[in-house]
Amino acid sequence: MSDTRTNPYAAPNATIVETDAGVPARKAERSTRLLAALADGFIGVPLWLPLFFGAAMASSPDGNRMAGIVLIAVGVIGLIALVVVQLVMLARHGQTIGKRWQGIRIVRSNGERIGFGRILGLRMIAPGVVGAIPFLGAVFSLANILWIFGEERRCLHDYFADSIVVNA
Repeated sequence: MSDTRTNPYAAPNATIVETDAGVPARKAERSTRLLAALADGFIGVPLWLPLFFGAAMASSPDGNRMAGIVLIAVGVIGLIALVVVQLVMLARHGQTIGKRWQGIRIVRSNGERIGFGRILGLRMIAPGVVGAIPFLGAVFSLANILWIFGEERRCLHDYFADSIVVNA
């Protein structure tokens, strides 16, 4: 004898669809993130050198002022170009040059692509503004970096932006 009524205590039926968004990404190692940050910092060093030499030449009484101004202009244009390249890479791929070199990228904590506004506003500008506050800023900046040693391997700016850094 079969009963045609449904069991109110039975487990619900569900269709399971596997997607890439549902697959948890593997978080990047702390050392990989450090190497990417160092690479991003060192990339700009050759672009700062013309600024320093140009400033020295332009301010020296016996130096060539025009050559100093040209060097300053080259340095400024180079730094602006680097910032633009880094921002475009962040907007398109969630990566900087250093992150691409290390094979990591920034995503939302749920694995979705992170928006440019979230990267710029919440990962860069907000921590920068808080970091600029006298006394509190120094403590915050140190805490921001040291927070990566927590179980989640996320800095404070990652929590601000609801982001994680994962292997690409």
